[in-house]
Amino acid sequence: MKKIEAIIRPEVFAKVREGLAIAGIGGLSVTEIAGCGRQRGRTGIFRGNTYEMEFLSKLKLEMVVENSQVQPIIDVLLRDASTGDVGDGKIFIYPVEQAIRIRTKEVGAIAIE
Repeated sequence: MKKIEAIIRPEVFAKVREGLAIAGIGGLSVTEIAGCGRQRGRTGIFRGNTYEMEFLSKLKLEMVVENSQVQPIIDVLLRDASTGDVGDGKIFIYPVEQAIRIRTKEVGAIAIE
């Protein structure tokens, strides 16, 4: 099993979610986050005053999936989350040693279905 974390722009989430659903991925967690990288924030104007926005709004998607689902998810993320601009995000993949469903005590891949 693998855990996939993807940091994406909020405005591409609907397209990514639809692509994941078509690929058969039903379960994911979404967290609103803020961060900076090469994009380095931006300058905003509020009531005539300029201010620096050091951190930009992003979404973090988290999924624990079977190994066979990793590449289809990567393909969806690369296709649907890309705008071609700096700040499109990142994908991180981690090994998962074990998964346990608390309610039924199921262990392993069955626990993530």
